[in-house]
Parts: sequence; C-alpha cells; structure tokens
Amino acid sequence: MKPAVLLSVLLSTLLLSTTMIAGDNGPQSTVSFVVLKDDNGKPVRNAAVVLHPVEKHGKQSKGGFELKTDNEGKTHFDGIPYGKLRIQVIAPGFQTFGDDYDIAQATQEITIRLKRPQQQYSIYDKHDGEKKDGDGSGTSNPPSTPPQAK
Repeated sequence: MKPAVLLSVLLSTLLLSTTMIAGDNGPQSTVSFVVLKDDNGKPVRNAAVVLHPVEKHGKQSKGGFELKTDNEGKTHFDGIPYGKLRIQVIAPGFQTFGDDYDIAQATQEITIRLKRPQQQYSIYDKHDGEKKDGDGSGTSNPPSTPPQAK
C-alpha cells in the first residue's frame, strides 16, 4: 500500500473514531464484542457490528462506527464514552440484531447471539392442521355482498 493511501486510511479512521467519541471529556470504556450462533454457540465471522451513540432522550446520535468480527467472532473498540450505546449486528444468513446497552465500566464484554431467520407464514397458505376454504370444514365465511343502492 502506498504511504499516501495508508496515511489517508489512518486519518479517516481517526476522524471517524473522534466523531464517535465526541465530547470525550468523561470516562471511556474498552468494549469487546463476541458474536455467536444462537443454536450452537459457534462464532460468527465477518459479522458487521455497528455502534451508534444514543442521546439522553433515546434518539440515535449522528455518526457511528462499524467493526467486523474475526474468525473467532470477536472484535473490540477502545474509547467509547460512558452512556447508552446502540448496537446493531448484521451477518448473512442471520436475523439482524439490535439493542441498546449501558456502557458504565472501564472494560466491558458484550456477547450477542444471532438467530437464524424464522419461517414466515401467509394467510393464503395452508398450515398444519388447517383446512382451506371450500373443503367442507364449515370454517370459511361466505363472501360478503355489497349493499344495495337505494
């Protein structure tokens, strides 16, 4: 990598991290994340862990930072100010995770368990133990007729 490109990447990272920790006068934390599969506890590699500061009234602040997990499902970030932090985790083949956490310790570890997508149901599909309209079950409603004009 050329020195100018490397310097540009380092400056961009520094700018993003200082945006993330605006108002860095107070105490800060080193937060470690572990992302695991909910069904078997194995690590999820290359998951995106997105961090957003949360303001006093629960509104997400501008700015933020995205991390990627390693082969062991781990990542970390140094210099997160104490307070609420909104964490979102995105990984292919899993439900998106999101929750707010209180950061109030010098070091903190957060374990996130990702679930596989759940089966979706439609009112138009036949489900186990149900009968479709017109099968003699007597569970269907007759079609409604529009009101007669007077």
